[in-house]
Amino acid sequence: MPKINNWLDLGFHSVHRNNLVYVTCWEDPRLDRVAMNLTKDDKILVLTSAGCNALEYALDEPEHIYAVDVNPRQNALLELKIAGIRKLDYSSFFKLFGEGHLSNFKEVYQQQLRVELSPFAQQYWDSNGTRFFAGKRSFFFHGTTGIFAQLINFYIDRVVQLRDEFNALLKAQTIEKQRQIYYDEQINNRFWKKFIRQIMDSNLTLWMLGVPPQQRQQMERYLKNGVADFVEDCCRQVFSEIPIVDNYFWRVFIEGKYTPSCCPEYLKPENFQLLKAGLVDRISIHTDTVAQFLERNHNIHISHFVLLDHMDWLSNYEYAELKREWQAIVDRSEKKSRILFRSGGFEVEYVDPICVSIQGQEYSLGELLQYQNDLAKQLHQKDRVRTYGSFYIADLIIA
Repeated sequence: MPKINNWLDLGFHSVHRNNLVYVTCWEDPRLDRVAMNLTKDDKILVLTSAGCNALEYALDEPEHIYAVDVNPRQNALLELKIAGIRKLDYSSFFKLFGEGHLSNFKEVYQQQLRVELSPFAQQYWDSNGTRFFAGKRSFFFHGTTGIFAQLINFYIDRVVQLRDEFNALLKAQTIEKQRQIYYDEQINNRFWKKFIRQIMDSNLTLWMLGVPPQQRQQMERYLKNGVADFVEDCCRQVFSEIPIVDNYFWRVFIEGKYTPSCCPEYLKPENFQLLKAGLVDRISIHTDTVAQFLERNHNIHISHFVLLDHMDWLSNYEYAELKREWQAIVDRSEKKSRILFRSGGFEVEYVDPICVSIQGQEYSLGELLQYQNDLAKQLHQKDRVRTYGSFYIADLIIA
C-alpha cells in the first residue's frame, strides 16, 4: 500500500482503492501491437485496467499474458470478460460488453458465469452485477470513469444541448465532415464553458478518471493554463484531426455503448471465436503490484512489459517503490525485453536516473534502455485516445 503523504493523496487513494475505476481501457492497443510485434514465444506483463487490451494482445498468440493490477475490482472485470468468452454465445457476450446491458444478467450470471470466477470476483459481481448490467444505466456509465462519462452526457443533453451535433459527429465518414460539424456547428465554443473548464480542473474529477496528484504535477509542468486546456486540445484533435469512424474509445464515452463496426477487437465475432477456441486461456490474472508479482515469480521471464502510465503515480512520492519495480523488471526480464509506457507529461525525466543492480554492479536505466523514439513518435501521432502527453518504447538490454 503506497504511503499517504497529504490530503490530495488521501482523496485519490480513497476513490481509487474502493471503487472500480476503469470500465474500458484508455490506451490504444493498435499502437501497442505494432510496437510489440509479438511472437509465439513472447510473455507479456500488462497492467489489467479494464482488461480490453490484454484480450486484444492474446489475438497475436503470444505464449502467455500476465494481467497484473493492485485493484482487485479491475481484475474481477477481466475475470467476468473471460468467463463470458468461455461460456456465452457471441450475441449475449456483445450485449454484455458491447452494449453494456443484458436484461437477464442475473440468470446468465448465476447459471453460466459465476462458477468461473475467483472468490473475490464472485463477491464483487454478486453485489454489483445486476445493478451494473441490468439496470437503467449502461455498464459503461458505472465505475468512477463511467460516472464521469454519464455526467458529461448530462451536460451535453441538458445544459449545452449538443446531442444532435455529437450524434452527427460520430456518424461522420471523413475528417472534413468532422471538422465541419465541430467548428461550423460550434461544438468547440458551445461545449467549453467556464463551468466545464472548472470541472475539468478539479481534483475530484481527476481522481474519478484515475489521475493521481503526482500525475497532475507531471502534466502541469508543461501546461501554462491547467489541465482543462490539455483536455480541450485533446478533444479538438480527436474530433477534428483523426478519423472518428473507428474511434471506439470516444464513442463509448459519448454513447455508453459500442457498435459492431466500432468496438475493441475482442468484441468482433471472428476474434471472439479465436479467444473462445483457446487464446483466452493464455491470460492469467494477478492482484499485486508489478514489483510484488515479479518478486514472487522467480521462475518466469518476461519479454514485453506494458506499464501504461502508472509510473507517473510513483514518480514524486514513491520513488523507492519505483526503483524497486525497475529492479524487479530487470531481474525478471529476458536478456532483451521491450517496455511500453505512457505519461501525462510531455517528457519523462524520472526513469533514466534510476539505479538498478545486475550481478552486483550498479547501472542507471539510462545506460540499459535503448529508446525507439522514431517509432514511438510515429505511433503516438496515430493514437485514437489522445489523453497522454507522451508514449515510450524502450528496449531493455542486459548483457
